[in-house]
Parts: sequence; structure tokens; C-alpha cells
Amino acid sequence: MSPYVPAAVGAALALLPWGWGAGRHVVTLVHEAGHALVAVLTGRRLNGVRLHRDTSGLTTSVGRPTGPGMVATAAAGYLAPSALGLGLLALVSLDRTAWALWTALAVVAGMLVFIRNVFGLLVVGLAGAGVALLVWRTDPAAQGFAAVALSTFLLVGGPRTTVELWSSRRRSRSRTSDADVLARLTPLPAAAWNAGFVLLTLGALVPAWTLLRDLTALR
Repeated sequence: MSPYVPAAVGAALALLPWGWGAGRHVVTLVHEAGHALVAVLTGRRLNGVRLHRDTSGLTTSVGRPTGPGMVATAAAGYLAPSALGLGLLALVSLDRTAWALWTALAVVAGMLVFIRNVFGLLVVGLAGAGVALLVWRTDPAAQGFAAVALSTFLLVGGPRTTVELWSSRRRSRSRTSDADVLARLTPLPAAAWNAGFVLLTLGALVPAWTLLRDLTALR
């Protein structure tokens, strides 16, 4: 089967309302995982992660309230889905589909340790069960289909959330988004950070397209 078929499925899940309604929670999970990972890597103490029914999330950590570590932590969320999607697709292109699924499972397992609310546990539990089922109960063909679909879903869902952020900031007077936090930490305004998120997540689609073409050539 052409890899464009699962890629189209993943893109449809990220673009169409019937797929995005539930799938948005997965993107939020990865978004918050990005915050959590970078917080730990920059020496901050991670307090916990919450995922909410309205598809928002919150990651709290303790450390210096300013400085490069805090900037990196705040910036990581909106970039995480595209980064993970590109990484998973790269593993598939290297014929390491099982590694891609194990990576996804590791992300979910890592989040399970830090989730601090019941709805978040439900989202993480369902996501983990789905990936575990793929790892242990499906054949390589199904695993490859799912890995490419998940990668593409994250790669398309990433830019979608950055565009949604732009729209929500225009509608709301609340200034609590990651872009607004970054504006308070740096000389750049929130709009510049938001634009940067849009450009970087859209830019990830370029190497992703190349990887998909490589997968087609290898068939």
C-alpha cells in the first residue's frame, strides 16, 4: 500500500471536525509533554500536568521564573507535535516502524507519571492502550499504516493549533497563552512568537513530504 494512503487518513483526522474533536486531545497531550520534557532537561522541577475536557492543558514546574530554561520550556509546547511527528516519520522511513511506536508509547508512559487529574488520566490511558495494542497485537503492515497516520496527524495538527492560537488571541482578552508568557519573558511580542510557531510547524511539513516520497520510492 502507498504511504500516501495512511498519510491522507492522518491529515483527514487533523483537518475534519469528526476527527479533530477527539484527536485534539492527543495533540494537547504531546503539547504538554513537550513542556514537561524541556522543563526537566533545563533543570526545572516538574510538578505535574493536567489535561482538560476543553482540550486545553497545563504543565507546572518550579525553577527560575525567567531565563533561557523558562523560555525554552514555554516555547516547547506548540513545537512538540510537529517535532514528534517528524521524528516518528523519520523512524518509519529508516524501516524502524517498531521503534516509532515504542517512542510514542514512551511519551505516553512518561506522561502517566506526571498527570494530576482524572480526565488527564483517561486521555493518557486510552492513548497508551491504543499504542500498546498496535505494538503487541497487530502485524507489521498495520503498524506501518498506524505509524504513518499518527505521524501525519501530528504534523498537520501542529500547525492547526498554532493557527487556532492566533484566532483565540484575537477573540479573547486573556493573555495566558504560551505566546503571551514568552512575550513577558523576552523582548519579542506575543504575535511574533505566534507567527514563529506557525512558520516552524508549517516548515516541518517540507521534510515530512520528502520522507513520504522516500517511503514511496522504497516500496
